[in-house]
Amino acid sequence: MSSSISGLGALGSIGSLPKLSPLEPANAEGSFSGVLTNALQQVNQLNSGAEQQIGNLLSGGNTDVSTVMIAVEKADVAFQLMMQVRNKIVSAYPDIEKMQF
Repeated sequence: MSSSISGLGALGSIGSLPKLSPLEPANAEGSFSGVLTNALQQVNQLNSGAEQQIGNLLSGGNTDVSTVMIAVEKADVAFQLMMQVRNKIVSAYPDIEKMQF
């Protein structure tokens, strides 16, 4: 048990973490909108890759059907996750709107 605790020291101290203000993020990628934008881009890349592999398979290219199916499923799972995150954000909006600052 002490070996797992001593391994935590390799993570660094809390003081080394960047300080973020809710109103002024350190960079666009660290902000909430930056994280969402990055996630949407990754979902779009997975979808584009699956579409390319489908087109290659349909045109008689040197593509295995299982590889195409895996790419399609990855794109589908990523899209479903994105939609669940969107649904959670939309359902959390009324709660955030009710908060008083």
